[in-house]
Amino acid sequence: MAETPDNSPLGLIAGQGALPIITAHGIKAAGRRLVCAGLSGQYRQELPAMCDVFNKVGLIRLNQWIRVLKRHGCRQAVMVGRVGKAEIYEPFHLFRYVPDWRTARVWFVRTHGDRRNDALLRGVADELQSGGIELIDGRPFVAEALATAGVMTKRKPSAEVQRDVDFAWPLLRRVNELLIGQAVACRDREILAVEAVEGTDQLIERAGKLCKRGGWVLCKAANPNQDMRFDVPTVGVATIENLHKHGAAALVLEVGRTIMLEKEQLLQRADELGLVVIGRE
Repeated sequence: MAETPDNSPLGLIAGQGALPIITAHGIKAAGRRLVCAGLSGQYRQELPAMCDVFNKVGLIRLNQWIRVLKRHGCRQAVMVGRVGKAEIYEPFHLFRYVPDWRTARVWFVRTHGDRRNDALLRGVADELQSGGIELIDGRPFVAEALATAGVMTKRKPSAEVQRDVDFAWPLLRRVNELLIGQAVACRDREILAVEAVEGTDQLIERAGKLCKRGGWVLCKAANPNQDMRFDVPTVGVATIENLHKHGAAALVLEVGRTIMLEKEQLLQRADELGLVVIGRE
């Protein structure tokens, strides 16, 4: 990583959701000058007012991102927030948005034909680096939102729930090592479901259908080689409400590698709904 002064300008490439807002707060609190490249049609309306410099940029115009950030003295940037895969990764949509030459190079050259999210995002990071912008891990700027060790809710796990947590967590770590997915659901020391391509919300729904009596546990963790510059597991209040809707009793998150959006509200909502939230190493 290149050496930069602690007060040097830092770029923020912002997509959808609350995470760019939380990250912007953290960057400003760290005393950094905040230069934001907001992806067109993605960022929240309140974001521009939080930044020292804000420019709206094309969704797949990487050269524009680089020009904006470098013009205002940035050598490093954080990239956070969702972008719908259909809007950026599939060929028809890609060319409808008229990509610039850097984006085309990511799609056709840097990914070597691999269209998975992690390969595409690594290609974006490599292209930014080639243009003089180093993409860095944004977690230091959202440290207060990261999962911490132990029971984070006021509600404590029952002995039955704790047994399921202790059973499922080591199995999840094996699933992570095999790069299958980032979550498993467990009840009575039986694995109900393993996350694959469908994502966590669909896994929760599937586990609820398989265990109609409820009381099951969801464990979620990053894969061991997951690139934290652009792929940090994230949960929010909506995750808690979805778990409750489908009968879950507990949510177990990896310490330091899971972001809890609006953490205080998330934990309060979990207590209201009777869910336990736990951090595990």
